[in-house]
Amino acid sequence: MKVAIVHYWLVTMRGGEKVLEELCKLYPQADIFTLVVDEASLSPILRKHKITTSFLQSIPGSRKHYQKLLPLMPFAIEQLDVTDYDLVISSESGPAKAIVTRPDALHICYCHSPMRYIWDHYHVYRRELGAVSRFVFSLVAPFLRIWDVTTAARVDAFVSNSVHVSRRIARVYNRMSTVIYPPVAIEDFEPAETVDDYYLCAGQLVTYKRPDLAVQAFTQMNKRLVVIGDGPHLDALKKIAGPTVTFLGRCDFATLRHHLSHCRALVFPGEEDFGILPVEAMASGRPVIAYGAGGAVESIGDEGAGVFFRDQTVDGLIEAVERFEARADEFDSKAIRARSENFSAARFRREMQTFVETEWARKQSAFERPSWNREPADLKERDLLLPAKTDQA
Repeated sequence: MKVAIVHYWLVTMRGGEKVLEELCKLYPQADIFTLVVDEASLSPILRKHKITTSFLQSIPGSRKHYQKLLPLMPFAIEQLDVTDYDLVISSESGPAKAIVTRPDALHICYCHSPMRYIWDHYHVYRRELGAVSRFVFSLVAPFLRIWDVTTAARVDAFVSNSVHVSRRIARVYNRMSTVIYPPVAIEDFEPAETVDDYYLCAGQLVTYKRPDLAVQAFTQMNKRLVVIGDGPHLDALKKIAGPTVTFLGRCDFATLRHHLSHCRALVFPGEEDFGILPVEAMASGRPVIAYGAGGAVESIGDEGAGVFFRDQTVDGLIEAVERFEARADEFDSKAIRARSENFSAARFRREMQTFVETEWARKQSAFERPSWNREPADLKERDLLLPAKTDQA
């Protein structure tokens, strides 16, 4: 079959792009369709595939300021032509699922989340915009919500990356979905023989990830915290940080891997749809102190691999750190590492292949038509095949 994979945009290599890589391994013959692409940021795996972009690619600055082109995305995605493809997989946390396919093609959407910036994170995103952008976004958002909901009907089957997202899909699109957890390259991580006396907070330094909680809590406790990552709130975080907090900025993978395996625990204070970083910490044999909501609850599971705090405040995090230190000797690095293997890339490919094959068989069965060259077996079957007669006829 001819396979197309539709990804919202290709300007970084983060969790969504790691899913795309595994889909490309599963379907090496697939072509990729995306709104905009920054070829310099692509991995060697993605570069091997034919990539088709939308008209947004030709707009100056689109690779850097693609989010500001949100009002144009419905027009851009629908102009990408995938009518030659039998299987279309949309990798979605934006407008990718709106791609227009043939009626007999199978369209599967792997949904990282319905668009957060027009749904549950709408007000957070809106507050961070300038006055003009906030005004325009307020006008456009209601129409984007209508478009987002109606285009869900173009998808034959949804796959969600967590139970948390599955519930969100049901609430926003009124559609059922099958949970297949995203792939994590657990083979790239391993436990260290020694652990140092510091905690780690890593990732994009943006509002909803709540790095401010970690910085304030560890400043108040006078405990060592290493912060890896960059983002719009880096300068503000440095202003509220005490001498025990160290900022390393954006680091290479080797540095991240070293700190994941040598820290006492990863601090994960935000709510994520799934959260790959906690699984990478577990693959490194280290426990996680996480806010007890979102995908982290599913990946960490019971408190054998970490500690949760339900009150998303500085005091709530401090209390969780104290509980962790009271039972730090109970955490077994081998058991934590073993739990991470439930989220391997091999498992992802296996489950996705099985799901696609099942949905493909179902789609083909639905499009089987009766032969018009045979006599119906009985009157009931004939009445189903032929239009009813009217008095005028």
